[in-house]
Amino acid sequence: MARISIFKGREARLNKAILWILAVESPLTIYDAWKKLRHQRDFAYIRYHIVNRRVKALEKQGFIERVGEKRTKTGFVAAFYKLAARAYLAMLLDQTDLDDFIEKVSEDIILSVLAAFTSVW
Repeated sequence: MARISIFKGREARLNKAILWILAVESPLTIYDAWKKLRHQRDFAYIRYHIVNRRVKALEKQGFIERVGEKRTKTGFVAAFYKLAARAYLAMLLDQTDLDDFIEKVSEDIILSVLAAFTSVW
């Protein structure tokens, strides 16, 4: 199975967890996402600055986008983030067994997917 680059390497688990949290409960600030992430057993001791850096990297790569801002109690401005269409597609492709997809899908859908892929290149 082909792996998407954000689901490879050291940051893969954290990227996937952040994307799933935003998919279920977006829009969220980085702080809110960090608090929700800490409720998961594997990320109970993760530091805020790690999540902050990962969210910024995902935003730079185009998987997350800003949708608004709010003023915090301390006077700072916090941005709200949600998933971009690229993230939804990456998550779907990560869960799809491509061999199974090719065997079960109709000819019309295969032609549509081919047209979509060939239009990019």
